[in-house]
Amino acid sequence: MRKVVLITGASSGIGLALCKRLLAEDDELHLCLACRNMGKAEAVCEALLASYPTAEVSTVQVDVSNLKSVIWAAKELKQRFQRLDYVYLNAGIMPNPQLNVKAVLSSLFSRNVIHVFSTAEGLLTQHDRVTVDGLQEVFETNVFGHFVLIRELEPLLCYSDCPSQLIWTSSRNAKKSNFSLEDIQHRKGQEPYSSSKYATDLLNVALNRNFNQKGLYSSVVCPGTVMTNLTYGILPPFVWTLLLPIIWMLRFFANAFTLTPYNGAEALVWMFHQKPESLNPLTKYMSATTGFGNNYVTMQKMDIDEDMAQIFYQNLLELEKCVKDTFRKADCQR
Repeated sequence: MRKVVLITGASSGIGLALCKRLLAEDDELHLCLACRNMGKAEAVCEALLASYPTAEVSTVQVDVSNLKSVIWAAKELKQRFQRLDYVYLNAGIMPNPQLNVKAVLSSLFSRNVIHVFSTAEGLLTQHDRVTVDGLQEVFETNVFGHFVLIRELEPLLCYSDCPSQLIWTSSRNAKKSNFSLEDIQHRKGQEPYSSSKYATDLLNVALNRNFNQKGLYSSVVCPGTVMTNLTYGILPPFVWTLLLPIIWMLRFFANAFTLTPYNGAEALVWMFHQKPESLNPLTKYMSATTGFGNNYVTMQKMDIDEDMAQIFYQNLLELEKCVKDTFRKADCQR
């Protein structure tokens, strides 16, 4: 039986590179591309099948910033598949990124200059907005929409005799200092992306605590600093043209500058070959690239409080119930 791999955000960037690399490793897979833009998804599907004719590639429409879309997509997937072997929770946004020029100039003359520029720690702020569900967009897209998708797909994931694997795209920019249990959506802050990625790391730990015995395992990966549409939105194109030669040189000093989506997908592809039971839920697996362009995977212990992770998980369950109750009331009023 073919293994089934579901990938959110599969039509561009890391997600698209992951699709190509997985089929290059195993062209007997069934890839299901979970995307918001079905036009792009269908075009990617056709291109993948042209390159890998023995594979099976399908699409499902899902907007993880819209819970009705998430629930509909999960219903569709449960009708199509008996199980999912891998779920790559890759879709994410960093809206309206603003560079903190003062922080950049200050970092240039600090001893941590390489670390700061490889993680963007303290360099970026974002202007978030509210979704149709009344939630902060970054939180719902990067964390909560995926959480609800997992919850809805539990019947396809929990088989103790044959484990399924969740693989989250996190970030080196996930900082505990940017997250608060009192403000899990980061309504009051200016770094919702960092907060959402730390929330992802917390959720990963809680999912393992609650679901390992049911045959579901979760891991987080970081693709490194990759030049994608998300990254290019930070600075004008001409600035990137000037900076790229410098960034390529920095790879001799910091392995986080993977730069291309192909390189950034290294850790995600590596995960495909691992036994989920052997992976440490408190470790982040990170794509790395040498100055000569060789790819490998590094590991980093996460700064995670397991009790805090469980409290966050309970908060998500309560929020899920609240949002679904709102949907039911709205339907009754119609």
